[in-house]
Amino acid sequence: MKAMDLLWGRSTKRSRGPRPVLTVAQIAEAGVEIADAEGLTAVTMQRVADRFGFTAMSLYRYVPGRAELICLMIDTAMGAAPVLNPTAGWRAALREWTYRLAEVSRQHPWLGQATLQARPVGPRELGWMEQAVTALTGAGLSGARCVDAVLLLSGHVRNQIQAESGIAADGGGELAAALAETLREHAADYPALIGAAADGAFGPDGTGFDFGLTCILNGIAAAMPGE
Repeated sequence: MKAMDLLWGRSTKRSRGPRPVLTVAQIAEAGVEIADAEGLTAVTMQRVADRFGFTAMSLYRYVPGRAELICLMIDTAMGAAPVLNPTAGWRAALREWTYRLAEVSRQHPWLGQATLQARPVGPRELGWMEQAVTALTGAGLSGARCVDAVLLLSGHVRNQIQAESGIAADGGGELAAALAETLREHAADYPALIGAAADGAFGPDGTGFDFGLTCILNGIAAAMPGE
């Protein structure tokens, strides 16, 4: 069974073999739990099978391989798309959408890595995109530009979560301290960066995400007719 069939519930009836004792949803949820705790690389068919006391081979009756499993995990982790306020205006709606996506991505930091590759897309992930594109409908952009704008916002979230993961991994601030020391040693070569660092650059000030989001929204507005 292909990933698209599994994602969209196009199940194939089995005429032979033992009766299924697991569901595809249970398998996907187990994969999400492993990825949340240990990262995406820890997810293997055997690790998921171990959760149920099965062998990896027995799991292939439900999911044909790891690639299909990850597709299912993505859609499971995304959850239901937020329902945006249609009267709030496209800018407020997209800001809310982006922050909600960031919340989900923080809960499942492996999503950024998993969603980089070309793959089949499931109903929940498409539901998120539908809400964001709907918020832009009627604002004067073509359908293609609406989708481009939503993908740009998704990429902004991905970059933010990756940056936060890096800061978390550098809990002692060793990398930041090493960068500061390097800049001091080569101050003559990097005067602009020295000045930026003095203004708080390279630190976890928590404002970069909103600044970037505002810049993107301003860019979207500038692309609209009449702006």
